[in-house]
Amino acid sequence: MQSCAKKIKSLAVKLTGTSHILGHRLWAKDFPKPTRTIAIPYLIAGGGITGLSAARQFRKKGIHDFLLLELEGHLGGNSSNGKNSYSKYPLGAHYLPLPNFHDKELITFLEDEKIITGYDELGLPVFDEEQLTFSPQERLFYKNTWQDGLVPRYGISEKGEKEFDHFFKLMNAFKNEKGFDGKYFFDIPVSACTADTKLSYLDTMSMEQWLTREGFTTEEVFEYIDYCCRDDFGLGVKYVSAWAGIHYFASRKHNYGNDKENVLTWPEGNARLASHLKKYCEGRVLNNCIVFDVRVQNNKVLAKAYDAVAKETLLIEADKVIIATPQFVNGYIFKDRKQLSKQFTYAPWLLATITLSYLPDDYSRPLSWDNVIYKGNGLGYIYDQHQSLKQVQDKKVITYYHAFSCDNVAKKRKEIYKQPQEYWKTFVFNDLKKAHPDIEFLAEDITVHILGHGMVSPVVGFMFNPAKKKAAQPVDNKIYFAHSDLSGISIFEEAFHQGINGVNQLLHDSALDT
Repeated sequence: MQSCAKKIKSLAVKLTGTSHILGHRLWAKDFPKPTRTIAIPYLIAGGGITGLSAARQFRKKGIHDFLLLELEGHLGGNSSNGKNSYSKYPLGAHYLPLPNFHDKELITFLEDEKIITGYDELGLPVFDEEQLTFSPQERLFYKNTWQDGLVPRYGISEKGEKEFDHFFKLMNAFKNEKGFDGKYFFDIPVSACTADTKLSYLDTMSMEQWLTREGFTTEEVFEYIDYCCRDDFGLGVKYVSAWAGIHYFASRKHNYGNDKENVLTWPEGNARLASHLKKYCEGRVLNNCIVFDVRVQNNKVLAKAYDAVAKETLLIEADKVIIATPQFVNGYIFKDRKQLSKQFTYAPWLLATITLSYLPDDYSRPLSWDNVIYKGNGLGYIYDQHQSLKQVQDKKVITYYHAFSCDNVAKKRKEIYKQPQEYWKTFVFNDLKKAHPDIEFLAEDITVHILGHGMVSPVVGFMFNPAKKKAAQPVDNKIYFAHSDLSGISIFEEAFHQGINGVNQLLHDSALDT
């Protein structure tokens, strides 16, 4: 016991996160006056997936003269990664479900990057097998044992089984339903959804209220759907709009062949997708630069940005700008958007990557890519080396996910930043011990990554809130806003399309100007 206690005491704990301290300087705006001016036709503010997608779209349109500014020292936003001696690991989003076959923009991107390697005799895409999730994909720790999949099927009541079957039948109906214009009620991107308002009432109630109204009562059904909502939106069924909750299940059409339940994933998560996009802005990026003021003056857009490395303020003169930063940031960049930005809710997240000497396996339900604990405080963990072709790993590396679902995320966010490293070590291990009682003794190091504004959360009333549409409106045909939070759903596809649509609108308006 003494050796175990000594090991726990010496466990290496590292706490990381986004550059919130530099970001918080937006509140005070205590930046020096500009000392250097850069003139550029097009500026992109923000180097997450939306900003990178915008850069790609500029290049696709034959435009190379643009500049991208990013607060962090790297590109990718929530699609970033870390690396230790044994594996890469995600610092945010970690997979991409196979896209809807009618999403031609995304299909083309996946073709360009050799993720889609060809088409079969039916004309359906063939995905690179090494980028599809290897088996076993998912398992659930339920009633002290692991079972395949994330929906509990063994040990639940007959009523529970019937409710699950009924729920998925309802979701299938929503999946196929179309409005008067022939478009789906639930689609990806959200901008592709029908203009028919028949189902917009679903945004006026929570997912929990809708489930209760539809007669669902079993714990397992509520727990599973709550897990899904926390996983995609950061908040659970008590807070998420029923429209958004149903969108989770009904927007993906699974219309691309035999691997319909599979996803694309990599050890570093969606940082792999970000790496494919980065090449489109190579040589056109300034990292560690925070844009803190943007305005139109004398038919130009004047943007002030602080370079945290050079410790100087830049003045950038651009013809047009894509603002690919989230609305909670835009509320400080633009004087008239603070109240508007308060209409957007962002859930805080925690990720913890743990290196283990080994992890005992349940040979009937072996370690999977995604491992979820029923009624866990967090969302379980992924096995970061799952996609490796190496048969034997020296150490096991896993990444634990936790979304802070609560009724006051602003208060929770402040509490999170006050906690020391040791607090988070205990926080993470106490949850994982429910399935792995000895995990703390097996751990060699743990890196905890905090995302204070992890993702936009579609709370009740948000998906059809006029503020969302207002926040997306261009300013003087000079400043264009593009970010996944304007869709209301923080997934790769939405960010990807926001970048494309922002550039397309900018260029369309430019053509009209001439």
